Amino acid sequence: MLPTVLIKYGKVGLGGEGVLRTYGRTTQAREVIQAAIDRGIIYFDSARVYADSEVYYGSVWRKSPETRSGIFQASKSASRDRKGALADLQETFERLGTDYLDLWQIHDVRTEDDLKKISNPGGALEAFVEAKSSGKVRFIGVTGHHDPDILTRALTDWPVDAVMMPVNPVEGVLGGFLTSTLPAARKKRIAVIGMKVLGASHYVLLKFGITPELLIRYALSQEITVAIVGCSTVEEVATLAYTGRDLKPLSSRERSHLMQIFEPYAEQLAYYRGVI
Repeated sequence: MLPTVLIKYGKVGLGGEGVLRTYGRTTQAREVIQAAIDRGIIYFDSARVYADSEVYYGSVWRKSPETRSGIFQASKSASRDRKGALADLQETFERLGTDYLDLWQIHDVRTEDDLKKISNPGGALEAFVEAKSSGKVRFIGVTGHHDPDILTRALTDWPVDAVMMPVNPVEGVLGGFLTSTLPAARKKRIAVIGMKVLGASHYVLLKFGITPELLIRYALSQEITVAIVGCSTVEEVATLAYTGRDLKPLSSRERSHLMQIFEPYAEQLAYYRGVI
């Protein structure tokens, strides 16, 4: 069962954003990946469409195959048909320098049309189920940050082992992902991977002094399986690893303080929902 498997990989993981979602920054990307490895982070996120992120990972795993065997590598395909998804998977293998994924995810499900295309005959869901059955991937999942109702239907109806969704104070204000999708995932007993943990909160961070540590702690207080954060520097990796390792429970006072601060900006900061 995936949630049980993920326990060994810690509470935080390296997200596929930050320096990883770039081109031509191999040195910096490798430094961030290595910093995560050195600090005990073993969950690594990526996606076929995240620029050169898979290439950066591959440059590390090829030189250290023993390291690859001990980490949990996730990636995603945004293709909606079986043929396209299988082609994405093969290219992901080539870029990562591996022949299997620990988690392969149906990427960014947003609309009713997405649900239909993915689940209809010849849709991408067939590729995901096939890849798991053949042993090319250990687990399959679905991701979304646009519409909580659509994502909830996807995780409920499809034979997935994990769901990736936004988890931050904005979602605590707006509801939906935390009030519908998260309970549905718990009911199905699948893993919940928190993304958008820092959200678009840089303005709020600067104005009110909210720290990344506090937002990571907020995410982990939601009883998710793992929180992932994209990092651009070794220092950011250190903050992520330290917060996940020496986790301090979020107090009711801290939670209330966050809600009060984020409430006036919630609609603006939920840009990733596509409603602004």
